[in-house]
Amino acid sequence: MSVLICPSLMCADQLDLKNEINSLIKAGADLMHIDVMDGVFVPNIQLGAGLMQAIKNGTGAPLDIHLMIEAPHGKLGYFPIGEGDIVSVHYESTPHPARVADGIRAKGAKALLALNPGTPLSVFEDISDCFDGLLIMTVNPGYSGQKLIPKTIDKIRRARLLYPDIIIEADGNVSFTTAKEMVKAGANALVCGTSSVFSKEFDYKTSIERLKKL
Repeated sequence: MSVLICPSLMCADQLDLKNEINSLIKAGADLMHIDVMDGVFVPNIQLGAGLMQAIKNGTGAPLDIHLMIEAPHGKLGYFPIGEGDIVSVHYESTPHPARVADGIRAKGAKALLALNPGTPLSVFEDISDCFDGLLIMTVNPGYSGQKLIPKTIDKIRRARLLYPDIIIEADGNVSFTTAKEMVKAGANALVCGTSSVFSKEFDYKTSIERLKKL
């Protein structure tokens, strides 16, 4: 099982983002992870639709778009979602997650259902056919640099046993140590931030190579 490496652009040098993205692609990153935060669903505001379009126009990089926003079922049209992208929508953010998944897939992207640490895996059961996978939050959403919530590793493990063929993405405190646990549990996509790809310990190429070897 190959593992997708998705560096989180909120951890990159914002003043040099185009060069950062090109360096990450050259180093072997698979998708650029973009956290979209509205200050309502999570207490933070982050990267938006205009920046996404600029990244697509300027680099051609496929995007891993994490929508941490209220009522995403009415806002998909804001974003330049297309072929090759992955888009995650939070179960907790909308009464219509399946409808959002349909809208994402209609644009040619893959749809993931994102679950906060306190949201049970069981909510996926009746709508699993509408999605291409799960994004399992291993920290509470909104900020980088948090500590891993240990029981989320077991959540990944249970998800992989129940759904052997889907994408399972882990997001939160993905260090070189925790990434190994996540992949062993069944994650096949990793959102990588200050604990791994953007750590000061290695350059991007070395960091990504280490993660790929997992």
